[in-house]
Amino acid sequence: MIRLYSASTGLVLEHAGQARLAASLTLDAVFAAADPGALVRSAWESGLPSTLPAQPGAPIGTQEVWAAGVTYLRSRTARMEESKDAGGGTFYDKVYHAVRPELFFKGTPHRVAGPGTAVRIRGDSQWNVPEPELTLAINKDGRIFGYTVGNDMSSRDIEGENPLYLPQAKVYDRSTGLGPCLLVTDAPLPPTTTIAIEIRRDGAAAFSGSTQISQIKRAFPELAEFLFRDNSFPRGAYLMTGTGIVPPDAFTLRAGDEIRITIEPIGTLVNTVA
Repeated sequence: MIRLYSASTGLVLEHAGQARLAASLTLDAVFAAADPGALVRSAWESGLPSTLPAQPGAPIGTQEVWAAGVTYLRSRTARMEESKDAGGGTFYDKVYHAVRPELFFKGTPHRVAGPGTAVRIRGDSQWNVPEPELTLAINKDGRIFGYTVGNDMSSRDIEGENPLYLPQAKVYDRSTGLGPCLLVTDAPLPPTTTIAIEIRRDGAAAFSGSTQISQIKRAFPELAEFLFRDNSFPRGAYLMTGTGIVPPDAFTLRAGDEIRITIEPIGTLVNTVA
């Protein structure tokens, strides 16, 4: 496993407790490689001794970010509850059991918030939550080669009003958090991998929860295959895999909240709410 951190001087690679700078390596080159792992290992071998960046940037080049929905039972239940008054509840039960997954566009690089920066809540929404998600790094050929931590910010009242409002509930400036690094590995993460979130407000925990990726209904290669059907990504893509942690209905984010999402062995993504 090699972790890639985005720094002002280039990519910093971390492996076995050591850091090396690969100044000439770019994330676009990694995503566009036929064998991203081999490219990263070669860059590690030729890299210069370095230190990890104190404040890494989002691990993204020109990739699009996409997302999968209703992949956990908890997510299905929450989506059915929030949209029942609009008559859309049964849609989510159907997609949970369908062969075809729900996939939707989430953001472009300028809409992504990196570690230590602010994500946003919409000004026209009253019910906003973070969605902590394991996020797949997929190369140009549709091959999963790594993982990062994702925060799929969502306006639940807008989404619940009408399922057709999903893009407005999901896609807006700084509606996506990614980081703190990109973990490049040829091995799939074990089913016991835990996704944990803590939301801190005024110095205290306002909400916390956790789940394991074993609870996801769909296989990651399946999600990647559907994303790449009749679609091209010359520099690869990120794909969020859905959330199994949903705060209670009475909870909504406020400006100043701190969101901490941890997925080991990737690390912890920390964002504040603007």
